[in-house]
Amino acid sequence: MDTSEFGRFSDPALMILASLAGGEKHGYAMMEDIQAMTGVRLGPGTLYGALSRLEQDGLIEALPADERRRPYKLTTQGAVFLRQYLASLKKIVSLGLKRLEA
Repeated sequence: MDTSEFGRFSDPALMILASLAGGEKHGYAMMEDIQAMTGVRLGPGTLYGALSRLEQDGLIEALPADERRRPYKLTTQGAVFLRQYLASLKKIVSLGLKRLEA
């Protein structure tokens, strides 16, 4: 199995938060960034459903619309959450790689 195929099982919310860690973006820019970063192309329904949940949870914030595009940004709470989540993933990855070496 090609590891790029595994990306389709990844959590869209995590990909969105990681994308917004690089700065504010509107939906299409996020889809492009996520595809470049992970090789996964999120559909509009998946993207906007996850954006809605992330906004309700206070992890991202919608900014005023620029023409027809609405940009989003990571909140302070979102940055803290993302940092903690990525740190836990880093531990799992490190342990998994060590176990494979054994």
